Amino acid sequence: MLTACAFEGYKFNGASIDYNKTKTIQIADFPIRSSYVWGPMQAIFNNELKDVFANHTRLQQVKRNGDLKIEGEITQYQQRNKSVSSEGYSAQTELSMTVNVRFTNNVNHNEDFERQFTAAATYETTVSLTSVQEELVTQMVKEITDQIFNATVANW
Repeated sequence: MLTACAFEGYKFNGASIDYNKTKTIQIADFPIRSSYVWGPMQAIFNNELKDVFANHTRLQQVKRNGDLKIEGEITQYQQRNKSVSSEGYSAQTELSMTVNVRFTNNVNHNEDFERQFTAAATYETTVSLTSVQEELVTQMVKEITDQIFNATVANW
């Protein structure tokens, strides 16, 4: 059985936030700046990023002047051959996504950064990208938003 513990504003669910000083977060919508795009990817990413902070912190999301500010863009979405079969054909394809993030901590500017986060997923070349794209993008978005969450508010 697992139990969650909290003391002095620090929680063991991943977030280490001093809620006495940090009360709000401003999360901008991330536009797609990649040459290759899949339309729904932007909404999936933006919704998941806001949800991860709503579900795992007590920070109030605001439109402007947040104690914390997250903004950026989806800079890359691509596929490439991952492995080749014994017959010389592509056996697996890797789909990857990269997001550029600018984080501003208006309570402690020493924690500000600009960084890229990347995730990848592999699928068998015998299936079409369209049949697995939503599932793979959702997996990559979850991984990237977890990376962003950990980099911004889980300062262990």
